[in-house]
Amino acid sequence: MFAKLAQVAVLATAFIASAGVTAKPIPAPAAGQALAARGYYSFDNWGGYSSLSGFDNFYGADNFVGSISSETVVEQDSTLVCHSESIEIIQQRLLVLQEMAKRIITEQICEVETQTIVFEQFHASLGSFSSDLRRHSGHQVGYDRSIAGHFGDIVSSDGSLSTNDFGFSGHDLGSNYAIVGGSNWNDATSPASVGSAFSAARGAISA
Repeated sequence: MFAKLAQVAVLATAFIASAGVTAKPIPAPAAGQALAARGYYSFDNWGGYSSLSGFDNFYGADNFVGSISSETVVEQDSTLVCHSESIEIIQQRLLVLQEMAKRIITEQICEVETQTIVFEQFHASLGSFSSDLRRHSGHQVGYDRSIAGHFGDIVSSDGSLSTNDFGFSGHDLGSNYAIVGGSNWNDATSPASVGSAFSAARGAISA
């Protein structure tokens, strides 16, 4: 079970991250100028939209994409190892995750401005995983097991999107980090081969 979760979580992030470039939020309006002057961006009540109230609390005004997080690696078990699966099976599941993200944003946010900001945050946070995969970020390659464990709680038994609080914020990201074993990473050869794969994917995006 954990192996399946690990594969979907890791590959979903990698696939969506490769689909676009990391975006930066626009500077905060007058209320957030002090933060902006220090390189931070506040979106708490940005533009006067009440739907953005408390936005900064999740990751912090200095951490828009959620890339600043500690990693506490949880004890591993022998089942948490990647395994090869048909690429079409993987792509199907990633498309499900993609469309679920669209559903959450469009069904549970009414202001288009807030939809835009929330999506850019989501998009950019996934994009940062690309640096993890290429071993450029200094982060270990894995996922938060506790947060991923809430995947089944997103949809209620009647098929509607749930609205209950899962009890965590972006500050908790990485506190139950799981490392998936079994990859073919090789310190001597993988930087070049993975770099080539990254360049090929980016070339396909730009074409």
